[in-house]
Amino acid sequence: MSHLLSFTDHLQRSATGKHWRDDDSDDGSDERQSRWTRYFPLCILLVLMVAPHPSLLLVLVNHYLRTLHEPITFLVHLCVSYTLTFLSFASLIICVVRDPGPVCLDNPAQDDGQISARDEIGLREALMGPPDEPDDGEITPLKWCRKCWAPKPERTHHCSLCGRCVLKMDHHCPWLGGKCVGHRTYPSFFHFITCVTLFSAHVAYLAGTAFWWSFNNPTSIFDEVTPLHELFLLCAGVIFGLVVGSFMIYHIYLISTNQTTLESLSPFLLLRFIPPLPSSLRLSDPPMEHELSYTQRRLVRNAHRAVKPYDLGWQENWAQVFGWRKSGGWVPRVLYGGASPGDGRNFPRNPRVHDMLQKLANALEIADKEA
Repeated sequence: MSHLLSFTDHLQRSATGKHWRDDDSDDGSDERQSRWTRYFPLCILLVLMVAPHPSLLLVLVNHYLRTLHEPITFLVHLCVSYTLTFLSFASLIICVVRDPGPVCLDNPAQDDGQISARDEIGLREALMGPPDEPDDGEITPLKWCRKCWAPKPERTHHCSLCGRCVLKMDHHCPWLGGKCVGHRTYPSFFHFITCVTLFSAHVAYLAGTAFWWSFNNPTSIFDEVTPLHELFLLCAGVIFGLVVGSFMIYHIYLISTNQTTLESLSPFLLLRFIPPLPSSLRLSDPPMEHELSYTQRRLVRNAHRAVKPYDLGWQENWAQVFGWRKSGGWVPRVLYGGASPGDGRNFPRNPRVHDMLQKLANALEIADKEA
């Protein structure tokens, strides 16, 4: 009975945004250290973003104004460079400041000493386990987090580093101050890496053309230091363009197929959607990865390449991330990425996924009998 009361108290704390602590102290040295050290990668990121600008200004002034005497070209490059810089910082601030996706309870109780009916249902599900067959007849993943002891909506994952669940969690990013990228920050994250990639490509082009001109006209350059800055910007632009650009291309693929990074890299997440298996099998329901044989694991990996539970076509997939309904909704998308539409809890399914998962379940059953 004491466990039930403590669980109820924890559920109330989850609804009001409070969390348990392992001890009664208000603050500890280890916690203070973790609070500060998680911002070190973010500080490094800020330094890397600001570092090229002194050299960039020097190249723009010395090459385009003092050497080539092209003020219009100078202004164009200046506007493009600092527009992309402003957009990068805007989306970065959103990623750091905004909560990636809080998992809070709907319809909280009016009285702090009471629990709503929805919470009581969640409590009963947590103690008795999930139902054998959902009421709506659809294949749904588990809906309760055993670590947070709180409801776990669809596509929600528990981050062990943050110690919490995140709606439509994509990944944990140490470069964002040790925060996760989730439903409410993913558009800004993609906006950020896109702007950084475009800025790197623009700087590489700007510095590369300037360095090539200086190489072919060594007697006409303004000073001997400018080509060194041009070479530095060229190398930095190429390196960051390739590194960050590869992530941008990967996330273009993820958005086009309606996947998160976790869903793309974790094929065994499909087991959460597997239809109920016969009780005669030696597998749990749903099956656990460690219970599968080598043949069954290979079947799941092969199915993961074709089964995309939330893929509705690339247009609808992009609309789920960057879509808007109000007029002028494109403005925040351009400025900082905006926010994904919807509540981050319910997502339409691929209409063909049920048949594909049923085939996978049948294949797992046959492989289990042959083992």
